[in-house]
Amino acid sequence: MISFPTCKINLGLNILAKRKDGYHEINSLMYPVPVKDVLEIVPAENFEFTNSGLKIPGELKDNLIFKAYEMLRKEYDLPPVKIHIYKNIPMGGGLGGGSSNGAYTLKSLNNLFNLNLSDEDLRTYAAKLGSDCPFFIAELPQIAKGRGEILSPSELNLKGMYLLLVNDGTHISTADAYGRIRPTTPIQLLETVLEAPIETWREDLVNDFEAPILNDFPQLMQVKNTLYDLGATYAAMTGSGSTIFGLFKNAPNVNDVFSFHNGFVNLVEL
Repeated sequence: MISFPTCKINLGLNILAKRKDGYHEINSLMYPVPVKDVLEIVPAENFEFTNSGLKIPGELKDNLIFKAYEMLRKEYDLPPVKIHIYKNIPMGGGLGGGSSNGAYTLKSLNNLFNLNLSDEDLRTYAAKLGSDCPFFIAELPQIAKGRGEILSPSELNLKGMYLLLVNDGTHISTADAYGRIRPTTPIQLLETVLEAPIETWREDLVNDFEAPILNDFPQLMQVKNTLYDLGATYAAMTGSGSTIFGLFKNAPNVNDVFSFHNGFVNLVEL
């Protein structure tokens, strides 16, 4: 069974409070982006996991694909499988690629072995994997609250706009990013800002991670400024970074604008 895990951007991200469980209360809009990995899962005599494309760092036991399989294997006595992931979405970039891989593993195993799990069941399992994982069960624009797992649909529609994703290869640890943050109450409610014309977002739609991260990584601020120079209506960092995105009404000409040794530049129409 083959599936195509996608990614997301955050349109605004407010860090509201530190929770007793160590997580943070957030408010953000997650928007699905059609940049994809390729995930294949087939029955096998023995468990096997392989990876091509971008190399996945760390140990297998920490990979959300493996964790998702182990979770359902124990719950439903699943047989061994062979899993292959082609990684195209950069890691440590704030795009949720790892979370998407975990969620798609749950969905694929549900279909492959006819587990008859509802979307609500899958979201419950996904929340055990990670805060962003439940978003990828439905993949519609959604407001994320709590630690990111409390989702409600949003009517925001960016169809017809162009999205330019730029990742220069900088890897930012989510834990380190949270260490730079002091939770605050935003001046304007995120939902109110998102209802205003997109032209107003440049001043009012804020990712709380952005100021401290861009201060420590000035090359990322340069990327953001370049996106505005190219004509972006709105540009920002997604998640805890380091990917910077720009929203354009017309497709920008990015030939020879960005050049990174380990970078990622991707233009898609939403």
